Amino acid sequence: MNEKTPIWAGKAPGEPLLDGVNWHGLKTLYAKEVRRFFKVQMQTVWAPSITTLLYMVIFTIALGRGDREVLGVPFNEFLAPGLIVMAMIQNAFANASFSLLVGKIQGTIVDYLMPPLSIGELIAGMVGAAVTRAFLVGGAVWIVMTLWPDVSVMPVNLGWVFWFGLMGSLMLSFLGLLTSIWAEKFDHAAMVTNFVVAPLALLSGTFYSVEALPETFQKISHANPFFYVIDGFRTGFLGVSDSPVLVGAIGLAVFNLFLFAWCYALLKSGWKIRS
Repeated sequence: MNEKTPIWAGKAPGEPLLDGVNWHGLKTLYAKEVRRFFKVQMQTVWAPSITTLLYMVIFTIALGRGDREVLGVPFNEFLAPGLIVMAMIQNAFANASFSLLVGKIQGTIVDYLMPPLSIGELIAGMVGAAVTRAFLVGGAVWIVMTLWPDVSVMPVNLGWVFWFGLMGSLMLSFLGLLTSIWAEKFDHAAMVTNFVVAPLALLSGTFYSVEALPETFQKISHANPFFYVIDGFRTGFLGVSDSPVLVGAIGLAVFNLFLFAWCYALLKSGWKIRS
């Protein structure tokens, strides 16, 4: 009777036993991360839509009267796409910045490091879940926006909507993962949220056209990657933009590749992960 050859036969100590992509492990990690935030979906998915609606109410009442237009479209319609994608990217960051950090604090980081997952698979699982949350939030906010009177949120170019929504969600997911690797307590993650993510998101042309700014501030805005996410996403809805859309699309893709490489290098080195 022939016995089945064990998977470790012919493998040197420390050499991975699994060849190729561990799809089952990747799917399990992704499902775990999605279930974690979906168990409290009222807080993680639907609450951001209510918060975004409050932004819409406040700014349209304060600034949207008198048939005001921005880039040739009514202010309400100019504002809505930016609010949708801003909610998406902020929640992508919140999700990605939580996983490894809570593992380090609670001492369960081994649950991420021990399974037979490569570094790329680990990143893909956590970032994929963060992007999923971002799109669920975006969908919830879009549904709320469709109920807003005198506002049209029907895309004119669905390709740009998807691309910039994806690029923005990936960018903040990678930044969240970097924060999760670096942070040692929740205060550190909150500091990045309050002093980096929130200011860059709010000062990225969400509530105004960059063309209306002085030249110096226009140049500063064009150095903000959040600006290209919001401007490109808005272009998908309105067909108008503050900058060349193709430049933003390519630039964000390159920037995300850089962020992925940074995450990969840090996780491979074990910096602040392995004691």
